Amino acid sequence: MRYEGNIFRPFSEANSYLLQCTIGCSHNRCTFCGMYKDKSYRIRGIDEIRTDIALAGRCYGDIEKVFLCDGDAIAIDTDILLTILKELYGTFPSLRHVGTYVGPCSTLRKTMAELRTLRKAGLTKAYLGVESGDDRVLAEIKKGVSSDEMLQAGRNLIEADIGLSSMILLGIAGKGTRSYEHALATAKITNEMKPHYLAALTVTPVPSTVLYRKVQAGEFEIPDAFETLEEMKVLFTHISMDNLKFVGIHASNYLPINGTLQRDKDAMLATIDAVLKTRNGRLLRDERLRGL
Repeated sequence: MRYEGNIFRPFSEANSYLLQCTIGCSHNRCTFCGMYKDKSYRIRGIDEIRTDIALAGRCYGDIEKVFLCDGDAIAIDTDILLTILKELYGTFPSLRHVGTYVGPCSTLRKTMAELRTLRKAGLTKAYLGVESGDDRVLAEIKKGVSSDEMLQAGRNLIEADIGLSSMILLGIAGKGTRSYEHALATAKITNEMKPHYLAALTVTPVPSTVLYRKVQAGEFEIPDAFETLEEMKVLFTHISMDNLKFVGIHASNYLPINGTLQRDKDAMLATIDAVLKTRNGRLLRDERLRGL
């Protein structure tokens, strides 16, 4: 397949055909993200995308899952996205899933009619980088939206019947009281947004990013492993919505945890408490094995 630069996808899309529809991210200003800093954003031409789909059909045969890259494919004009979806479903008869990262700004630029049309055409899942429900944190990391706007973007996707995975960042508020406020606000926005999945990652400074430079300059202090677990505990304690699938096994996390809230809440909290009580680092993922 033809790709430009490094390609990123959620770990749950490991078995998906990766179709690069945009180069880079339409926002690309988040202080913690280094994924697309080496790319100038542009939308690939539809003829180029059609050629790639046809090539994938010849190479892979029939497939069931596709992920649209790069960082924010929903920023593409709706008519073009509909053409891409039609081409995909026409090429792969067994296709049942098409997912993409979505930015809050580009999501909000779509009307509800457009989102519903995209869902009807086969866009089945969206991965929204919520990061935090705290307005101060969102401003500091330059997400480009307030918590109310982030909430609306998520609600619009849910209302359009697009499966929503909300991605949050443990530790992104740094050390101190903001850590608790970040976790509490993130639980609140989760309860109000009601995503189908909540995926937690742990902040990891990436060279070439604003956050990395702040850490190096002593302007931002990364919480330690146990402090990020305290944030996770606040999340579990204050999330009240039911049937929420929590995915916490990302390689960046110190303590891999999966479960369904509220069903597994007590067991998930007990797992965290056991580590916090002993402060035994051997119960955590080795720092050398953590990554993005």
